[in-house]
Amino acid sequence: MLAKRIIPCLDVKDGRVVKGVQYVDFRDAGDPVEQAAWYNEQGADELTFLDITASLEHRDTVLDIVRRTAEQVFIPFTVGGGIRAIEDIRDTLKAGADKVSIMTAAVRNPDIITEGAERFGSQCIVVAIDARRTPREGRDDSDLGPAPDEQIQWRVHTHGGTEPTEVDALEYAARVEELGAGELLVTSMDADGTKAGYDLELLRRISVNAGIPVIASGGAGSVDHMYDAIDYGRCDAVLAASIFHFREYTVRQVKEELAARGVSVRL
Repeated sequence: MLAKRIIPCLDVKDGRVVKGVQYVDFRDAGDPVEQAAWYNEQGADELTFLDITASLEHRDTVLDIVRRTAEQVFIPFTVGGGIRAIEDIRDTLKAGADKVSIMTAAVRNPDIITEGAERFGSQCIVVAIDARRTPREGRDDSDLGPAPDEQIQWRVHTHGGTEPTEVDALEYAARVEELGAGELLVTSMDADGTKAGYDLELLRRISVNAGIPVIASGGAGSVDHMYDAIDYGRCDAVLAASIFHFREYTVRQVKEELAARGVSVRL
């Protein structure tokens, strides 16, 4: 059995690590280079660096920070934000990233997934899916909690979660896999930053049909939540920010608690 991965996430805005709730109300969480070194020492399996305003501000990823961060880590390092073209993928990998996370560009120009996979290998291409629950047409109930399958759907958002689309997240996940994506980073916008748990239904519906690894994102507040994402959600990795940045848990603590429940992790 492949070990499940524990991945701290550095959301970077104006050169600082931040953490918000549902993509707003950002709180400072430190220097990205220092945080990266800390997680590397803790035994994180991977690290994800997301320049969360690059697409919204129509600019490139802050590659100087990426380079300095990459110098501090000796684990797989994924970088996303502002990647719009093949040249951006190349430059980001040259700056020290092992993988790139593509969101807005993948929706607007899906060919970037295929071309990126062909030129750099599918293992380098992570497609990020930021999804929000919406009621299906005809549902009067405003409660977007648990509901019968036919009454709920998830819509993809772009530009750091600021622009909704009509793209169905479940259908999109299957499509980008066919196009050559090597991994899916699935974030629930409803759960992001709440520490109330991942959107397990979203994760499960994508994971059970995916032939590539799925990373759970958005809502981690405890080891219970991570276990549920792995067990019920069928995810291959769990990504978290708040609980690590503000020292509520260490990576080691999470791994030990998961291992005690029978989850295969690298200790």
